[in-house]
Parts: sequence; structure tokens; C-alpha cells
Amino acid sequence: MLRNAAFAGATLLFGNLVVSAQAPRNFQQPPPPAQVTITALPGIIAANSQWKTVWQGTATADGIAGTKDGGILFAQEQTNSIGKIDKNDKFSTFLSTPHGPGAVAFGPSGQLFTVERTCTDPGGKPDQCTEPTDVAVLTPMRKVLADSVNGKGLGRVNDLVADRKGNIYFTSGGLFHLAAGGKVTPIGENLRTNGIMLSPDEKTLYVTNGPVVAAFDVQPDGSASNQREFGKLEGGGNGDGMAIDASGNLFVTTNAGLQVLSPAGKYLGLIPTPRPAITVTFSGRGKSLLYVGCLGSVGPDGQEVRTGPGVRNVAMTVYKVPVLTHGFSGRAR
Repeated sequence: MLRNAAFAGATLLFGNLVVSAQAPRNFQQPPPPAQVTITALPGIIAANSQWKTVWQGTATADGIAGTKDGGILFAQEQTNSIGKIDKNDKFSTFLSTPHGPGAVAFGPSGQLFTVERTCTDPGGKPDQCTEPTDVAVLTPMRKVLADSVNGKGLGRVNDLVADRKGNIYFTSGGLFHLAAGGKVTPIGENLRTNGIMLSPDEKTLYVTNGPVVAAFDVQPDGSASNQREFGKLEGGGNGDGMAIDASGNLFVTTNAGLQVLSPAGKYLGLIPTPRPAITVTFSGRGKSLLYVGCLGSVGPDGQEVRTGPGVRNVAMTVYKVPVLTHGFSGRAR
């Protein structure tokens, strides 16, 4: 997920607290696309597989999830909408009800969940924001499920995953459990989180923690314990979004591309991406296509999208590539 970017001398909205921003920083521009060569990973992806561009735009395509019809949904924070790309790579606006969505996930009954960042985009005008960030359900109608933990705001929420029992797990700097009854409980300690995922049997919860992935045992009541280091991202960089295949292999987005960890936490290798990858999911027929959302895009003029001083560049490109494995069919991501 797109990480929080600070303003000089300012604190962004947390809960109902607003501190005026001053002197916006000069945000870095995404690098142009690179030519990459994919090396075979046995059972994962064939050598010389090619990424195909399926969408690009000037708003985010974050926190993506596969749909039953072989397409994907993604969060577009700046336009307060959920975008959809169908199996034929056609884009449409799926929903216009969310408040600054940062990621999407499907629940056990097909309902769509999201983390809402409201107006805390560090490239926007957070000093004018009075709405707390939250976790919400969007279908069949929008409803806020939680906007605080122990009386404090959630901060700029990052990512989420839902299990078959109605539990939601989400990240916002740390890691949190939202029970079906609405109670929010912190999980773990000394975590620097972003992406999040459940094992196929939903007995293990994974979360990125900088250059490693941490794991927890999920208890029958939905709580999580036994924090431990699961695997290292040996290809470099910090982990961002995550997806899982039917065999339990984890696919973790980083600036270098997708780094793959086995169900035992062994580093299996890197699938390079043309641009820095921040979000990933499986979709397509048999969930045999891997979709990634990457930073940066080309505009209608054929040139790289660039922004002026103090304006955060949130342009993104979505790519897909065929794989030898297939995504876990029991959950959308």
C-alpha cells in the first residue's frame, strides 16, 4: 500500500485530531518503467514471461482484489472510488461511495470491505480534514465498522484481509483485529506493518514488517498470538502488499518486484516488475494470472506523468502476467 508521507513540521489527522500542515515536502517522482527479464521459478512462473499493461492513470490503484468474473477491484483514494478492471482489461468505476479508500477485501458473504483514509492523503489538504479514518463495509451499503481503538483514532490505515468467520485484520503502522462484534484489538509489538494476508486454512496471519514477514497463530476466537519472524525478503527493500497461492506461497511486493516465500518461509526468488510494485492479487480464469499495481504511469501524451513541487505523484500502472501456479480459490486475494 502507498505508505504515509510526512509534511514538514506537521502531524496528519489521527482520529478527530487535526494539526495544520506547513511547508509541504517535495515528493519523489516514480522512476520510468524498466525492461525486466523474468527468470523461471519452478512451479511459480516460466522464464521470459511477459508483463502486460492493463490500466494506467493518475489516481491510485491500491489494495487490489480479484473478482469472481476474472477481473479485479482496486481502491482509488483521491477520487473516493473503487475501480474495476474486467477480464477483458476494460476499466469502469465500481463504487463511488467510499471515503478515501486504501484497499479492498471481500468478506465471507461477498460483502466488500475497505480501509478508509478519508482526506489524510499527505499530498492533499489534511489540515482541512475532520473525518476520522476507519474500516468500513461498502456493500450492500456503506457502514463504518470501526474508527478507533482504545479511544484513539486508527491513523492512516493501510491494508486489510477478512476471514470466513467475519473477522477483519488490518494494518495502520501496527496490526489490529476487528472482531465480528465490532471490537478492535491491537496485535503484536514492535511492528512496522503494511501488507497483510491469511494462510489458505486461515490458521496463520502474515504481515509485512519492513524487510521481513512476521507470522501469528490465529486462535478460534479470531485473536492472534505467537508473533515470530516468518521469512526474509532477501531480494532487498521493504514489504508492501501480499497475495497467496493455493499452495500457500506468499507473493510480497517491493520496489524490486514480487518476492516469493514458500509456506515454510523459505525465500524462493524474485519476479521483477517494470515499476515499483505496491499491491498484488490473483485473478483471471482459474486465478492463473498475477496482477500487480505499480507506481508511475504514462499519460495520454506518451510521456511519464509528473507533478509539480509539493504535489504527490500517485499515478499508477496495473500489469498482469500468466503464472504456473494459481491463487487460493477460497478467498478473493
